[in-house]
Amino acid sequence: MPEPVRPLSLRERQDLLSGTALGVFHLNGQFLALSEELARPAGLTAAWWQVLGAVLHEPLPVAGIARAMGITRQSVQRVADLLVAKGLAAYAPNPAHRRAKLLRPTEEGRAAIARIDPGHADLATRLAAELGDEAFAETTRTLQRLSAALTTLTEPGPAEPESSPTGTDSSPAGA
Repeated sequence: MPEPVRPLSLRERQDLLSGTALGVFHLNGQFLALSEELARPAGLTAAWWQVLGAVLHEPLPVAGIARAMGITRQSVQRVADLLVAKGLAAYAPNPAHRRAKLLRPTEEGRAAIARIDPGHADLATRLAAELGDEAFAETTRTLQRLSAALTTLTEPGPAEPESSPTGTDSSPAGA
């Protein structure tokens, strides 16, 4: 019979959080560098590829792209405007919102993304060979669970009551 697992101490949990964050930061740097290498022959940057990739299947408003990627609307807007200026994307009317136009790739933008595919496929094959298919799939599932958990923890909760249930102000110094 296996020994019962001891709950982690607060310090151990903090160390796990720090280790996870540092690992993700390092991975982010690695992925950005790889993405730049893969995108360069197609005449794109990693940021351009990221934004174009977000709208390949359906046009989205800039705010929707930013939400999906977890980055600021302003940074997506800058890239979207560059993509439109370069002819790789276009703005289209948004039936759901008069002012928030939809971004969609142009044929030239789709062709640029298609030029990345061989290098992308090669990297995916090499990474699967290194990790193994099941570990590769489990890594993806784990990262998705981590992202969902962080989203849940950082979403605004229910509105705080203005006073305690007894009717007295419970805020510090009556603020």
